[in-house]
Amino acid sequence: MKFTLIDRARKDFPVHRLCQVLGVSQSGYFAWKDRPASRRQRDDMVLLAHVRSGFALSNGTYGSPRMTRELQDDGFAIGRRRTARLMRENGLRARQKRRFKRTTDSEHAWPIAPNIIDQDFTATAPNQKWGVDISYVWTREGWLYLAVVIDLFSRRVVGWAVGDRLHRDLALAALRKALVLRRPPQGLIHHSDRGSQYCSVEYQAELRCHGIRISMSGKGNCYDNAMVDTFFKTIKSELVWRTVFYTRDQAKQAIARYIDGFYNPIRRHSALDYISPAQFERTASR
Repeated sequence: MKFTLIDRARKDFPVHRLCQVLGVSQSGYFAWKDRPASRRQRDDMVLLAHVRSGFALSNGTYGSPRMTRELQDDGFAIGRRRTARLMRENGLRARQKRRFKRTTDSEHAWPIAPNIIDQDFTATAPNQKWGVDISYVWTREGWLYLAVVIDLFSRRVVGWAVGDRLHRDLALAALRKALVLRRPPQGLIHHSDRGSQYCSVEYQAELRCHGIRISMSGKGNCYDNAMVDTFFKTIKSELVWRTVFYTRDQAKQAIARYIDGFYNPIRRHSALDYISPAQFERTASR
């Protein structure tokens, strides 16, 4: 371990000084340096190349659990502890940040639906339960709002829309995309918070027109829509808080790449046995 530290720091400090500080001999260091790599060291170098590749493809968001599954699916016999060591030793660490902005306006006169879901987010097939919500993305041009519709069976984003106004038309645009894409049967449960966008006459009429049952969270209960909140936490920690968006259009394009190009088809979800939402649905349909 001491020789490894010396080897990493030799570009910045003299070898003799490093050996002196760490209490080892120069001859011992150079003997170690000239020694052929062991079988495990060679294996580590191969594994590290795949870890770096997977880390880059995930935009630096995969920690050791997802990375371990990525390697195992590629045919490598590796455990989480070894993966974590390789990532730690090479500075591959997923980072997260937090910010907050209120997007729910529940002070309105629209009717409120009962909480049918009641924190039961389980489903046995697609298009049984959808969760919806709106969040926000900061750009140098101002706020960009993101509305999503998520199938609770697979955590797949089945509809989304962005806009510069927190308005019911934004929520409707995401819902209509989901309806066109999925064509759900009557009886689907649609769960939202009590925001005015979801309680509006136009939005409620769209749901009833398609035979969709309406469910809404209890007042002030952040856990009633936890599945969608989890998605927003994911996209913010993996994309939004890691990026400076100069324009709303730049943010929109990045969100599209993330949802349609990574989250739905590729990103491994711990609740889905570390496979992607799209793969989970394909597996369930067999």
